[in-house]
Amino acid sequence: MASNATTIGHTCPSPMKATSNGIFQGDSPIDFALPLASLQICVVIILTRGLAFLLRPLRQPRVIAEIIGGILLGPSAMGRSKRFLEVMFPPKSQTVLDTLANIGLIFFMFLVGLELDIKSLRRTGKKALSIAVAGISVPFTLGIGSSFILRESISKGVNGSAFLVFMGVALSITAFPVLARILAELKLLTTDIGRMAMSAAAVNDVTAWILLALAIALSGSSHSPLAPFWVFLCGFVFVICSILIVPQIFKWMAQRCHEGEPVEETYICATLAVVLAAGFITDAIGIHAMFGAFVVGVLIPKEGPFAGALVEKIEDLVSGIFLPLYFVSSGLKTNVATIKGLQSWGLLALVTFTACFGKIVGTAVVSLACKVPRKEAFTLGFLMNTKGLVELIVLNIGKDRKVLNDQVFAIMVLMALFTTFITTPLVLAIYKPARKARAADYKHRTIERKNSKSQLRILACFHSTRNIPSMINLFEASRGVQKSEGLCVYALHLMELSERPSAILMVRKARKNGLPFWNKGIRSGADRIVVAFEAFQQLSHVSVRPMTSISSMSDMHEDICTSADSKRAAIIILPFHKHERLDGTLETTRSDFRWVNQRVLEHAPCSVGILIDRGLGGTTHVSASNVSYSIIVLFFGGRDDREALAYGVRMAEHPGIRLTVIRFLVEPETVGRITTVDMVENPNTTLRSMDEEALSDVKLNVSQDDSIKYEDKFVRNATETIATIHESSRCNLILVGRMPDGEVAVALNRSGDCPELGPVGSLLTSSDFSTASVLVIQQYSGQDSLNLASELEEDSTAGMDSEAN
Repeated sequence: MASNATTIGHTCPSPMKATSNGIFQGDSPIDFALPLASLQICVVIILTRGLAFLLRPLRQPRVIAEIIGGILLGPSAMGRSKRFLEVMFPPKSQTVLDTLANIGLIFFMFLVGLELDIKSLRRTGKKALSIAVAGISVPFTLGIGSSFILRESISKGVNGSAFLVFMGVALSITAFPVLARILAELKLLTTDIGRMAMSAAAVNDVTAWILLALAIALSGSSHSPLAPFWVFLCGFVFVICSILIVPQIFKWMAQRCHEGEPVEETYICATLAVVLAAGFITDAIGIHAMFGAFVVGVLIPKEGPFAGALVEKIEDLVSGIFLPLYFVSSGLKTNVATIKGLQSWGLLALVTFTACFGKIVGTAVVSLACKVPRKEAFTLGFLMNTKGLVELIVLNIGKDRKVLNDQVFAIMVLMALFTTFITTPLVLAIYKPARKARAADYKHRTIERKNSKSQLRILACFHSTRNIPSMINLFEASRGVQKSEGLCVYALHLMELSERPSAILMVRKARKNGLPFWNKGIRSGADRIVVAFEAFQQLSHVSVRPMTSISSMSDMHEDICTSADSKRAAIIILPFHKHERLDGTLETTRSDFRWVNQRVLEHAPCSVGILIDRGLGGTTHVSASNVSYSIIVLFFGGRDDREALAYGVRMAEHPGIRLTVIRFLVEPETVGRITTVDMVENPNTTLRSMDEEALSDVKLNVSQDDSIKYEDKFVRNATETIATIHESSRCNLILVGRMPDGEVAVALNRSGDCPELGPVGSLLTSSDFSTASVLVIQQYSGQDSLNLASELEEDSTAGMDSEAN
């Protein structure tokens, strides 16, 4: 090799040492393998995550940002500067970079195999199988046709048979992992169309990998005509042996891994070693090492916690560190500048059109023949046209095998980028799944009702285990004793959808027909959250049904509102986006949750409560016999305050709760006092009469129940109102309406940092009121709730500025 290099006038770069002696010893860190690789990884992560953030509003999968980032670092953009390439990606670092990238690829393909359930492939119906066959055969045929045109124009002299197969596979493959993430993002993963797309893509994927193995066997450099035959035969024997041996080994491991217990490190290390060994064997055969890893992943049993534990152990390191290097490795080989002239751009358009036409039309025609509705048929076509990383794997193997030259490689990379980029916008444009029709207009959308003995249904949302103790203690306070069978709680765990494989696995478990559903299939030992709610249910005899919602922050409110509607909830209880610190002040947990709360307030089909948690009942569940809470309702007037009052009266039925209702009134005009508001001219006489009716019921309860107290507080201005609230805040829980009415409330109404809490709720978030938890309640009012949008928009700018400060 050295003599050949010398003959053509080049010298091989000297191998890089692993570590330097430091800059003070005269060494430049970028001349050594480890510090240079560390710098490369940092640059790649910063660039790709930054691009992913910019593309998030377009709802693009992260793979788009990673492909673009790789291209930008290559000779198409930054790499046009030779100085940049010499410093960041010198030729002598390519071996280390490619090795790390391929290690990431091996474990990524192992994760892809883990996502594929071989049992679901066996259950694939005729409809999905027909769609999969059409989705791979039509574009494969068109790919072979386009390969003849490319060979005659810009790809002369390549291995003909291998080039045909590579082009066919490149145009026909569907990126199963990217498709799963797009479907999960669009909440289609567990719908009928999502399941059909995933089943067809799984069949497509397995078929494409078999064809790719054939292409690799045909692209060998050996002159023996039997070499491809032996490669393919040995690969077939490897698969058969793996089918006979691998499942038995991992079934034995899985049986020793129990729900709720950590998986032994020995099993994890053994699995990783098996993956690398399988990669070594397939590489020795002459097929890429990723095939061995993929086969092992497919054959590992998916039942039990073992497969999930493997994914959680591997995914972050692979997708966060190693895999981005593969995109850089691809980007360094991609030079868009090689596509020049009318002929090259025409070929790019031809290849892109051929790929899209074959996939979309082929899939849609067969879907229509299977009596799939037209919109769903074309949606399936667009979904099956997803490419992404899997396409890059095929192209890189073809480039390394000298089957694809620089120009064809660049054309194919841009085609893959374009087809994946258009998937989400086109699916959103032509297919928006019909919203589930609202449940029959159920009567009890509020807590305030004529029949106070009827069942109360609560949808309680939480972000983490931090919210659970206070939520459970709130449930205990809400059940009373006369209505032990009259309280039904749906506990909805809000989780953000990420691009991690484990998130996709959770979506499949936690969603049914695209919607959150009751986690009745989860064993109690598998989830501490479920255990906590089951324990409360057994002790209190309250029906508690844990649910999980996994969706992006932008549409998490849709899951909440849809769940409330389908479960006929009377109130949604949301945690405040801030939590209490040790010094009593409130610290932002995550600002995104604030916008979720605001959207729920705008779109909720029932009443909404936002819980400002200051440790209601402490950090553990307080049993019914030990409950001793002091609860105060601050009543100014209006429907929100009446809803808070109704909730407080219900809580007062619990023997361990003392309720105090404080009504704020304007002090009558006296000598030397400020001018009072003329009550006669106030047009809200109907609302006032409703307030008086609600308060008269409370006064009646006071005479019959010692645990309820009622007070009238006369105030002259906002200062006295705040002082009165401060004096009354020494309790466990304060209930307030979000938007109170009346003269006192008008005087108190001022712009706060949290418009979703209203004037009184915002006041109670200050550190002066650090002893009591606060529940801010908005009563459902039908169409009136739609007016919230403009109100929140007016305050959103000020709110965001204060959040940043």
